[in-house]
Amino acid sequence: MAALSPQELLARVAKGKPVPAILLLGADRYLRDLCRKKLVEAYVAEGARDWGVRRFSAGEDDAAAILGQARTMPMLAPLQVLFVGETENWQRLGDDSRDALVKEIAEYLDSPAPFTLLVFEAAELDQRMRLGKLLVEKTLTVSVELAEEPAERARLAAPVAAGMAAELGVTLETDAADELCDILNGDLAAIRSEIDKLAAYAGERRKITRADVDLLVISERTYEVWDLADMLAEKQPRKALKFLDRLLQEGEAAPALVGTLAWMYRKLLEAQELPPGVQGWQAAGRLKMRQAGAELAVRQCRKFPRAQLTTGLAALYEADNRLKSGGTNQRAVMEFLVTRLAQ
Repeated sequence: MAALSPQELLARVAKGKPVPAILLLGADRYLRDLCRKKLVEAYVAEGARDWGVRRFSAGEDDAAAILGQARTMPMLAPLQVLFVGETENWQRLGDDSRDALVKEIAEYLDSPAPFTLLVFEAAELDQRMRLGKLLVEKTLTVSVELAEEPAERARLAAPVAAGMAAELGVTLETDAADELCDILNGDLAAIRSEIDKLAAYAGERRKITRADVDLLVISERTYEVWDLADMLAEKQPRKALKFLDRLLQEGEAAPALVGTLAWMYRKLLEAQELPPGVQGWQAAGRLKMRQAGAELAVRQCRKFPRAQLTTGLAALYEADNRLKSGGTNQRAVMEFLVTRLAQ
């Protein structure tokens, strides 16, 4: 059975259908948090959540203890929800330990407790291994990942972003959603943070426009990294690393910065395809940018060989995947990336 989307899971939950076990598979923090929140709200009354919601880590907690809790009727709550994070850690066990674990989990899933919803979470699982195959086959699997390819991820993020805005009582215009998700590389956590600020800025108008995104998001993030583009084009890694250090110290989130850089590289590649002598207003229309930004992109694109932009974009996508997989030193990833881009 194909994995459900978070929206399909929530629709099923809203119908009150019982689910004994779920696998949240993927690395998107926002989608995973959303599923957790909605599952708890659907199955455990607010006053019973101290007893009815438990969180475990596959890297730290014994599997037998987790399954023992799943078989134990909760106190003061008719149903309990147990979250088991970092399930991918079980794949790293030795063969004998992993086989014993798979047997334990299979026995539970063949006869799950009627008062427990057991939620496994994993950024990724090798479905060629018995553990991954078991969890995918025996649970309701939900993909908490939009897409690996950044452009597709940004496209899929746009309707989710519109839903985020609606939750805050504001309308996010379609072109504003597209621009915001493109800039932030489809990072839903970063998109939510920006929508909070945009909604506050919109105020009584209750509508977020493309101009708002250009003003608050692009001017805050994107136009600053055009300065970094000069350092990368001129192959000045020390200067670029110093610039990066300042951005990180000022609180710039590494995934959002990678998204902004990827957006900039795509615009530089698009700008290189414009005909010679193109006017600023024409470039703005072709690049879907405000005129000042489009003129800047046209000037900057001449400083980069096309091969440097294409290999740089590949490096950005690789860094984006590493950051989203978790368990990595984000500063180290960014320093390696900037050094690579400046070569």
